Amino acid sequence: MGDAFAERDVVRRLLNDTKTWAFVGLGDNPEREVYTQARLLQERGKRIVPVHPSGAAVLGEQGYASLKDVPGEIDVVGVYRRSEYAGAAVDEAIAAGAKAVWLPLDVIDEPAARRAQEAGLDVVMNRCPAVEWALRR
Repeated sequence: MGDAFAERDVVRRLLNDTKTWAFVGLGDNPEREVYTQARLLQERGKRIVPVHPSGAAVLGEQGYASLKDVPGEIDVVGVYRRSEYAGAAVDEAIAAGAKAVWLPLDVIDEPAARRAQEAGLDVVMNRCPAVEWALRR
């Protein structure tokens, strides 16, 4: 895989120039990594949108059961699902008109990443937003 889905300029642009991040898999459990990453980006000025089958509000933001239910534009969809489920979430991000998808560490689905790129989305895969935030300059 190499860095085909982790280009420095794309990572920087997604961290610096985006406003709305939908987090697929974000529930109200603060022990989960998705919660930690969503809170980090929220603290850095991003609007976060929880996407979880429960549709519960998380971190003070209205939750939605699926990406298709999210009103307004989505800049980045963080896909916090196991790799075998990531492709479906990426396809939902494409259908929802998201501008980018971010698959965190150990969430790898190269065919889904290629589908997203072919649909015109920016893609970051197998990278941690917190680590990349620290390196983004």
